[in-house]
Amino acid sequence: QVQLVESGGGLMQAGGSLGLSCAASGSIFSSSTMSWYRQAPGKQRELVATITSLGSRSYADSVKGRFTISRDNAKNTMVLQMNSLKPEDTAVYYCNAKYRGMNYWGKGTLVTVSS
Repeated sequence: QVQLVESGGGLMQAGGSLGLSCAASGSIFSSSTMSWYRQAPGKQRELVATITSLGSRSYADSVKGRFTISRDNAKNTMVLQMNSLKPEDTAVYYCNAKYRGMNYWGKGTLVTVSS
């Protein structure tokens, strides 16, 4: 069983920066593909960024160049550094782990960006 706990959300002005963290329990973290998803009010959940177990990164076009995903396998943590925030980045951000066909989710952390 894997438990994921997000932290770091909050209120930020447009143009500012915010870092989100995901702490994972369990022994599969280093072998998991880790991702950040987000869900804005009234919209479907969307993939924001992914980092594989080997460190390969990918980003949604909407955040490319502004967000950076990273992981520390020794600490079982994943970070999403968000720069140049925009009001459209406002959403609940979820940590996701994929391992051997299983999907694990955190409960989410709210990010609000004011204009």
